[in-house]
Amino acid sequence: MKKMLFLLVILGVLGASGFYGSQFLTHLNSAGYVLIGIEQWSVETSLVVFLAGLIALFFALYFSFRLLGWSFRLPKQIKKRVATNKLNISQQALIKGLVDSAEGNWEDAENILIKHASHSGAPLIHYLTAARAAQSRGAFDKRDEYLQFAAEHGDDAEIAVGLTQAELNLSGEQYEEALETLTRLHSVNPKQANVLRLLHLTYQKLEDWQSLRSLIPALNTHKVLVEAEVKLIETEVFSNLLKQAAEQQDRNALQTLWAEIPLPIKVIRGVAAIYFAAMIDVGAGASIEDELVKNLAANWNETLLILFGNIQSTDPVLQLETAERWLIGHANDAILLMVLGKLSGQRADYAKAQRYLQQSISLDPNVQSYRLLGDLAMTQGDANAASQFYKQGLELASGELVNRIETLAV
Repeated sequence: MKKMLFLLVILGVLGASGFYGSQFLTHLNSAGYVLIGIEQWSVETSLVVFLAGLIALFFALYFSFRLLGWSFRLPKQIKKRVATNKLNISQQALIKGLVDSAEGNWEDAENILIKHASHSGAPLIHYLTAARAAQSRGAFDKRDEYLQFAAEHGDDAEIAVGLTQAELNLSGEQYEEALETLTRLHSVNPKQANVLRLLHLTYQKLEDWQSLRSLIPALNTHKVLVEAEVKLIETEVFSNLLKQAAEQQDRNALQTLWAEIPLPIKVIRGVAAIYFAAMIDVGAGASIEDELVKNLAANWNETLLILFGNIQSTDPVLQLETAERWLIGHANDAILLMVLGKLSGQRADYAKAQRYLQQSISLDPNVQSYRLLGDLAMTQGDANAASQFYKQGLELASGELVNRIETLAV
């Protein structure tokens, strides 16, 4: 438009110049002439005709050069137009592929995305979306092929492609493959939040608690998860590490690990119970008796109380006296009374043991108290009474089992 306007202005200027020039010459009563000679040839014409000829020649040359320039540019313009059309088609194909993928038409999405990926301005998105579609329909070979294409066509997209591959491996329960990819990405960028997030999920799936433990500082430092989530992970990690040490019956490993656990995790009821139970199981209950008493004082609960009753103390008298002092604040605690009955029986104080156990049952009938009463009766040679207590315990246990089954069936 600007070029056309410029041309019209020039034409207007030339036309006006010609008109006023003609008027000027007419006013002088002379049309003027121009004589051009070349060797024996000569041309004579009026000034007006000469000027008109120059103008015509100028425009002829101008349009000739314009036509020549347009002819040279034509192949490039055609190529550009074709590329633009292909780009527009690929963009429409990308939208169609994303819609098909969202609607669950995995194969259609995959086909249209791959068909137009090579002409797209964003081939990486085509290949990554196609890989997800292939994963969704179970075509793992195709998925890996598309991921390879994405890696080849995505400049500086190693992290993006790797993260997609790891996510798909995780969703396909290919945990070892996911770990291999994430380990490589972590070496490239140790601070990348999504890499750390997927890496901690992979360690959880593989139950590699030691590796996950070493990752916790990075999760905290780079704010990958909120503080509460990190604390849950720490709880899970140390609980499972304690269980592993317990399975190995390694007392030293248990004690070393317990010393390394942060205090906020130690005071969590379940974690402390795992440690105390493991130490009792390896025959080191006496070494944790004082710490268990402190935990009970700070966090009274039945699990720790039962564990206290399972300790083979080096001072059974003090152990019983400690438990009896708890009656001041927990006189109606059926579990405490059961533990007192057990400890009294171990000291051969059968009368006291029976009294505590019967009080426990009167408050809350429980299978353990019935079993201890039966053992107590057998120790004293009363087989009939023992049989009766065992029977009552079995009836209570079967009733609890039936109730549990009915609850699950509802």
